[in-house]
Amino acid sequence: MDAFHIEGGRRLEGEISVNGSKNAALPLMAAALLTNEPVVLRSVPDLADIRNMQKLLDELGCEVSSSESGSPRAVTLHVNDESISHARYDIVRTMRASVCVLGPMLARRGRARVSMPGGCAIGERPIDLHLRGLRALGAQIELDEGDVIATAPGGRLRGATVFLGGPFGSTVLGTANVMSAATLAQGTTVIESAACEPEIADVAALLNAMGARISGAGTPRVTIEGVDQLHGAEHSVIPDRIEAGTLMCAAAMTNGSVQIHDVPLDSMLAVVDRLTALGVVVQPEPSDDPQRVSCRVTCERVLKPIRVTTQPHPGFPTDLQAQMMALLCLADGNSIVTEKVFPERFLHVAELSRMGAELHRQGATVVVTGVRGLRGAPVMASDLRASASLVLAGLAAAGETVVNRVYHLDRGYENLEARLEQLGAAITRRGDSV
Repeated sequence: MDAFHIEGGRRLEGEISVNGSKNAALPLMAAALLTNEPVVLRSVPDLADIRNMQKLLDELGCEVSSSESGSPRAVTLHVNDESISHARYDIVRTMRASVCVLGPMLARRGRARVSMPGGCAIGERPIDLHLRGLRALGAQIELDEGDVIATAPGGRLRGATVFLGGPFGSTVLGTANVMSAATLAQGTTVIESAACEPEIADVAALLNAMGARISGAGTPRVTIEGVDQLHGAEHSVIPDRIEAGTLMCAAAMTNGSVQIHDVPLDSMLAVVDRLTALGVVVQPEPSDDPQRVSCRVTCERVLKPIRVTTQPHPGFPTDLQAQMMALLCLADGNSIVTEKVFPERFLHVAELSRMGAELHRQGATVVVTGVRGLRGAPVMASDLRASASLVLAGLAAAGETVVNRVYHLDRGYENLEARLEQLGAAITRRGDSV
């Protein structure tokens, strides 16, 4: 397994562009199962999770081809065999987002068999809300040998009012699943307590381009008027707000000056608010598209302690909690980080502590006592965003940091080491991980 070797203390400077959103691209790709006409997606990032989704869709009778040259990268998806409806565990276990094929396949083919995703490093992530929503649309659900088997009586789902609220808020993939399934249901579906994340609005934009009739996406109430069939379409994936936030934190941690292009600033108001309170300067340039803004990110000499609480969108995203915690390690005073989406999402705490961070966890809250500097050390990546936080810490630390098992990073960041190196980081990938 590969590892990143980082010589810290280099100031990041230069320009970099944000790639397409992984969390949008995966359900967008699954939506291609709703039609037998070609669907073309542009700005699709080249990630391990994307490649695994391509493999899964190929098994489900959807031919996937990618442009090998040109920018932005385009992926064409075309269903040519609708006889297969089993998403096997061998592929589903590689990424939880595989479950988002359930709704589209059920709606189009009248039947879907999808392996249960299983456990997750960041805590319990059941799919009961997905199944509740599909049952409300008339689906019959049963479990067999670790698989969810869903069937639509008579071959078609029925519109209904669906409540998708859960103990920690709404479900993003569950909203995408139910919304996609409802596009071909008979009648009107209303999703209450729908996820408001911009990735859901992006999925709805593609579905509408395919002939769906969806309104309210991006708000807690989404209304879908069912149609008889959908057709092919072209669509550009929105920029990745989590990658943008990670790059902002990287610039701040190294006291750098980085121009970041294609920043979805309109979707990052909570992130920019906390960074500004901390002492990070995010200076946007005028743009006609608030989802594709250029920003210069710099940092004040002294970072101020702050409070950060993760919440569903439009609150501070849980996927940036670990990166923000790494940055708070360098603040002058005590900061408080509270995780309200995944209360167990703190595997990075022990690894940051190995680098000299002073972190004190009590349940779903961590008190971060700022230190003068971090020290390089060998650390172990445990999940995607925790891995990013360790890379950020390594960029700012004195000496060498070795981040082991960076295959987690490859799931969500395209060619991260080369892109950071272009900004002045001393970072290399080596195949000597433990």
